[in-house]
Amino acid sequence: MAARLGLSLPQTRQFDIGRDVPDVARTAEGIGYESLWVFERALFPDPATQGLYGVPNLPWPDMYRGVAEPLVTLTLAATATRRARLGTSVLVAPLHGPFQLARALATLDAASGGRVVAGLGTGWSLDEYAAAGVAPFEERGQVLDEVLDVCRAVWGPDPVSYEGRLTRIESAVVAPKPARPIPILLPAFSKKALTRLVDRGDGWQPVATGGADQLAAQWRQVQDFAAERGRTEPIQSVARINTRYSAKAYDGADRQPFQGNVDQIVSDLVPYAEIGLDEYFVDLQDGTRDAEELKDLAAEVYTAARAAGI
Repeated sequence: MAARLGLSLPQTRQFDIGRDVPDVARTAEGIGYESLWVFERALFPDPATQGLYGVPNLPWPDMYRGVAEPLVTLTLAATATRRARLGTSVLVAPLHGPFQLARALATLDAASGGRVVAGLGTGWSLDEYAAAGVAPFEERGQVLDEVLDVCRAVWGPDPVSYEGRLTRIESAVVAPKPARPIPILLPAFSKKALTRLVDRGDGWQPVATGGADQLAAQWRQVQDFAAERGRTEPIQSVARINTRYSAKAYDGADRQPFQGNVDQIVSDLVPYAEIGLDEYFVDLQDGTRDAEELKDLAAEVYTAARAAGI
């Protein structure tokens, strides 16, 4: 049941980003967390064009009001750490110009000594797509494919040449290069996404919802599909754990997974860890008031998880 453990960095509005991100990152690395993670939420529409995750009338959580830009957040963390990997889960790739995104990730990897992990997805918010202005929401899959193409080209040897729908690079030197090949993690919510993951990605990035049995079944599906398509290279696996922390145990009949105090969160994590994924990282921002509480909670969760054999 041994697995790497990671921690989400503070990005939400109760934190002082410039002060708290380096502080939490440094502390987390000292505690023993092996990776630090960010997510992307570009804006908080009011009123929203669509509900959360595209579900009609499902409200957006208040924590999405004012989420710090993910790559800036990782840059702050990079300056304060030496060993922890720096991951995105997820970066909504079609909100970014492919060439600019590839260069930003390469520069961050070079500056951090080869620690970037690029978890990329297509997102779901019509409002964010409208604001970004890169491409229509309906073309999100095609844009993600072009981002993957451009990243591989830009990160590869010079001279770089590429021509796509959004990007044209005439034979050019593009630097700096990543310190090593940046791993790309992708979701697998549909047959098309699963095919993209197996054929073009380095790893799988699920969110741990719906129960450990469901996640285990999804992981078997990924592995079986990879075998069907003749993939021999192992698929990395990193699961996101979204928590709803409370100092006291949550004893309501409607308790959701990873809701409650430290003991409840860790006890929920144990069956997920038994699936055998490479890594699990916890987002503890929801329910913490400031960086000091987040650091204390991160230490408690890490100690309890390791004591539980994770």
